[in-house]
Amino acid sequence: MKTMLLLPILSTLLMTTTNSYSQSKKWNLVWSDEFNYNGLPDSSKWNYDVGGHGWGNNEAQYYTKNRKENARVENGHLIIEAIREPYEGKSYTSARLVTKGKGDWQYGKIEVKARLPIGLGTWPAIWMLGSTTPLQWPDDGEIDIMEHVGFDPGKIHASVHCKKYYHSIGTQKTANTMAPDFNEKFHTYAVEWNKEKVMIFLDGKEYFSFSNEHSGYQAWPFDNKMHLLLNIAVGGNWGGMKGVDEKIWPQKMEIDFVRIYQ
Repeated sequence: MKTMLLLPILSTLLMTTTNSYSQSKKWNLVWSDEFNYNGLPDSSKWNYDVGGHGWGNNEAQYYTKNRKENARVENGHLIIEAIREPYEGKSYTSARLVTKGKGDWQYGKIEVKARLPIGLGTWPAIWMLGSTTPLQWPDDGEIDIMEHVGFDPGKIHASVHCKKYYHSIGTQKTANTMAPDFNEKFHTYAVEWNKEKVMIFLDGKEYFSFSNEHSGYQAWPFDNKMHLLLNIAVGGNWGGMKGVDEKIWPQKMEIDFVRIYQ
């Protein structure tokens, strides 16, 4: 009798184990950078956005290219460093690395393990844009996997932007969660997206999702191929909302790995 009662329980356990195993096996690694080299970021994987025109947010930095002071790989980590220094008419330098043309994906999972900068005026981001050329923003889509502003330490933000839903018209879809040790420890920031949903995670815990409402491109451009961006902005409309502390620089975002699965 006891044996017969146990059979359904064992069957359920076996199914759960099998399902868990299937879940763990469903993703295939298709692109990665483990940063197990030294020097400039791997040019077969990374491009640079360059300039100091404010990037639509009145940001204070000039993004440089092929400059180790602002972007380099050392000790197994990618370092993006924002520095207070005069450069091309700006008072700060930084770097914005992008995979466009070298890594563009339709759907999948992205994991970035990172330690963030700290201080008033820092605005690091791990995010994605549509790989359309030319890009029409916000029409072609943006997914913010991680944003952090220095005046609100430990609060991690996730958002999506599209023509129907974005901050400038007060319809942005966003959420936040806390990582109090954001500048002391590495955390894994991740997104999973498919034709129906975008889901964003901190250390494996989902805290934001956005569903396809099937109302057209204005609300769902996320069938586009998208690429990854990594950067530290200085100041700007949001990052500098409460000022920029001139005494905290330089500041770094350290990235342990970037992994893309499909």
